[in-house]
Amino acid sequence: MITIYTDGAAKGNPGNGGYGVILDYRGKRKELSQGYRMTTNNRMELLAVIAGLEAIKKKGWEVEVVSDSKYVVDAVEKKWLQGWVAKDFKGKKNSDLWKRYLLVAKGQKIRFKWIKGHAGHLENERCDQLAVAAAESDQFLIDHEFERLRDAE
Repeated sequence: MITIYTDGAAKGNPGNGGYGVILDYRGKRKELSQGYRMTTNNRMELLAVIAGLEAIKKKGWEVEVVSDSKYVVDAVEKKWLQGWVAKDFKGKKNSDLWKRYLLVAKGQKIRFKWIKGHAGHLENERCDQLAVAAAESDQFLIDHEFERLRDAE
């Protein structure tokens, strides 16, 4: 089993954002993070999960995703995502990322575990540090879909 710990952050909502990820496989850990110049907290929470899953190169793994995002955890565990897919994401925000999640999740055995954020959970605190540092860095990627949709409004 691989455990993926995730967190997202945004300085302003929208604003500069970032995600932090820890992948843990039998005690071997890898950290990932990235900043974006204009995004939202929910997008970074979801992108953290996607980045963690994309780092797993083989299919068929049992994966536990540990997140403090009710938005992400509930969307999958409470089957909201299935309803959004059935309605082709009509009226749903972040559909580009949810579609990307569905592609990367295919072939993995994923379960989600929600934990309370900022409650002393060691890995969650570290992911928060990574996400905030990425959001505060000057090494930003562009969240093209978010900016395109925002500019269209």
